[in-house]
Amino acid sequence: MAYDFSAIEPKWRRIWEERGAFCASRDERLPKFYCLEMFPYPSGALHMGHLRNYSIGDLTARFLRMNGYNVIYPIGFDSFGMPAENAAIKMKTHPAEWTTRNIDHMIEQLKSMGCSYDWKRVVKTCMPDYYRWSQWFFLQMYKRGLAYRKHAPVNWCEACGTVLANEQVIGDGVCWRCDTPVVKKGLEQWFLRITDYAGELLDCLDELNGWPERVLTMQRNWIGRSEGVRFDIAVADSGLSIEAFTTRIDTIFGMTFVSIAAEHPLVSELAERMAPDKRAEVLEFASRMASRSAIDRTASGGDKMGIDTGFEAINPANGRRVPIWIADYILMDYGTGAIMGVPAHDQRDFDFARKFGLGIIPVVRSEDAPIPDPGAMSRATEADGVSCNSGPFDGLPTEKAIEKIGEWFEERGWGKRETQYRLRDWLISRQRYWGTPIPVVYCDRCGIVPVPEELLPVELPLDAVIPPNGGNALLGCPDWVNTVCPNCGAPARRETDTMDTFICSSWYFFRYLSPGLDSGPFSRSGADYWMPVDLYIGGIEHACLHLIYARFFTKVISDLGLTAPDLREPFTGLLTQGMVIKDGAKMSKSLGNVVDPDEIIKKYGADTARLFILFASPPDRSLDWSDKGVEGAHRFLGRVCRLVEENLTELSSASVERVPMDKLAGAEVRGLKRLIHSTVDRVTRDIRDERQLNTAVARLMELCNGLAAFSHKGGDGAAVFREGVEALLLCLCPFCPHISEELWQMLGHGELLSLSKWPEADGSALSVDSVTVVLQVNGKLREQYSVPSGLSRDELIERVMSEEATRKRVEGMEIVKVIAVPDKLVNVVAR
Repeated sequence: MAYDFSAIEPKWRRIWEERGAFCASRDERLPKFYCLEMFPYPSGALHMGHLRNYSIGDLTARFLRMNGYNVIYPIGFDSFGMPAENAAIKMKTHPAEWTTRNIDHMIEQLKSMGCSYDWKRVVKTCMPDYYRWSQWFFLQMYKRGLAYRKHAPVNWCEACGTVLANEQVIGDGVCWRCDTPVVKKGLEQWFLRITDYAGELLDCLDELNGWPERVLTMQRNWIGRSEGVRFDIAVADSGLSIEAFTTRIDTIFGMTFVSIAAEHPLVSELAERMAPDKRAEVLEFASRMASRSAIDRTASGGDKMGIDTGFEAINPANGRRVPIWIADYILMDYGTGAIMGVPAHDQRDFDFARKFGLGIIPVVRSEDAPIPDPGAMSRATEADGVSCNSGPFDGLPTEKAIEKIGEWFEERGWGKRETQYRLRDWLISRQRYWGTPIPVVYCDRCGIVPVPEELLPVELPLDAVIPPNGGNALLGCPDWVNTVCPNCGAPARRETDTMDTFICSSWYFFRYLSPGLDSGPFSRSGADYWMPVDLYIGGIEHACLHLIYARFFTKVISDLGLTAPDLREPFTGLLTQGMVIKDGAKMSKSLGNVVDPDEIIKKYGADTARLFILFASPPDRSLDWSDKGVEGAHRFLGRVCRLVEENLTELSSASVERVPMDKLAGAEVRGLKRLIHSTVDRVTRDIRDERQLNTAVARLMELCNGLAAFSHKGGDGAAVFREGVEALLLCLCPFCPHISEELWQMLGHGELLSLSKWPEADGSALSVDSVTVVLQVNGKLREQYSVPSGLSRDELIERVMSEEATRKRVEGMEIVKVIAVPDKLVNVVAR
């Protein structure tokens, strides 16, 4: 009969659900494995990137179950966020209605794929029973000083009408969601003090041996540890000072100017002391610079912009006065927002000094070279060397000069050596409606008042009307905004900002462990058993967003005493899958190259879609979509079907007892036995050790071809043939579970194939009867011989050297030595 996937696939999904086949529970007798993909945003429908992600995860979960692991494999939906609001405006519907409808559709899609999720553990972050605990975490952080509010220049996206965290400004300074150029804006905002964990976030990366090196490098660069000196630079004749930080305190004697960021608080203080015309000029320049993106301002080689404030700073090292400038390339959210300008040894300072005619003083020279002539310098000298023009520190090598001048500053109380990080505190305020309400109120008497835990959740009002041009709908909900102070009972106002949606995704993997729990965010016993996640699968684009935030949350959760003290990292293993591309570009609606997973599954079935995706490319590389490749995968599954159906009589009557290799006679049956077990051995290693899923599929195709070509199906041959078909179905099951279950049942099995034991390779069946070895003379290939496998080195030399062809090849030559590699080659060194 034809391969009828439209009947087979729903049948087996129903059976799995009825039997609760994939429901996970604690079992101390088995090793546990927590397999997880980054949960999807319910944008409307799954795309091929989703399908690839979940196919990889489901294969892993199924493979490990069959290998004796107690696997937890949950799914949920990251269901707050701006796309729901934007869709609500466009579709004239409510974000809650749009989100719920999309979740229902995506659940049906995921089920149609045959994903072996534990559906009892589904989490939806937009539901009050989930975001109640996001609010609870916020309150715990607030109590411990990890959550705070301050006025700050923030990244603002005009199109989204909200603030963005630093990590959400990407590329050339644009919004990560809509590519709108990001500008700076001053607002009162809520932050989480992630910088308190910067050192641990960086140091723990060394322990994440199961993560791709590329992701580790990206996080190291983002966190960005710097060892240096923090010191004050006095503003002459003002009583003011500028705080600076440098990793090269050895160059302090080369400071010829001070630059501050356009957003620096000192700008307004200095402006108040300027003449009106100068004040207007400086403030206009500062405002213009502050509106530019960080990428634009700091671009290497870009034209530097600046303005002289007319004030001077005093170099603490030598008392020299230098001008104070506002410079475009200095950012307020990196370091202190001020730098000592040392143009001789920093290229950006050099470019700035050359443009504005500022002095250049070399204070580092090459060990065997004279002090550079500033007028002859074409670029900054940034390499280490020997100090010069540095008073008592002349002649010290750079490393020693940094140490000694740092000590000198500390001894005189001018500064302090410390470690700084590039990582900034996490800005979590969003001026949008569809998100987790921040659980604080503002009281004229009491100030900021956290909502008591017993009053959580602060529920999002579902009667809010989304403004047609965007903006925060909560501002239009007076009955919700106006409340009473929990402390004094006086009138109070709720916070109308909502939390960054990355809060929701920073701890959801804990909630899966006890999704219905009402007494806490998750159970300690569940976390002790299941955590950490053993394999986390998702896109590399989250390396400096979600993955850093989730690591931060896990450390905070541990410090709250909710988990074991040694649970400091959430994900032991990380797999970043490649993109799905078509016609040379990433699939995109705007490019018109999108392939709808629903259409592929409807036309070919889920097993075909899964097989093609897993066969077309290794998981961590880009996958080139191919319609012919899909058709080829479908034809292969048809061949597997026919292999069983057309030989069902022989298979049904064959012995299920395994015939040992040493009991088999005949080259064909021994060859098939060897093919079966070498396939099992190599497929197991491909999946378990190498994650080369595509080569595993290729090996299964070879086994299928070998079985189809096998002709001796009587007696022991029939038993070996059945053994091979069963091995094929067992190994194919994680890739194509529906058809594998169907054919397994046709063979007379009553148990679920998905819960059957993975086959083990028989070592005695792996040995080859004969091998081909090569003869080399002075490293050049001369002959090939078929010899019995397993010959020792001496036996192999004796066998090859006795061959007539070998004797002719070395006739008349003096043999210096003979090198042999058993089962591989013999190399004769002669002259």
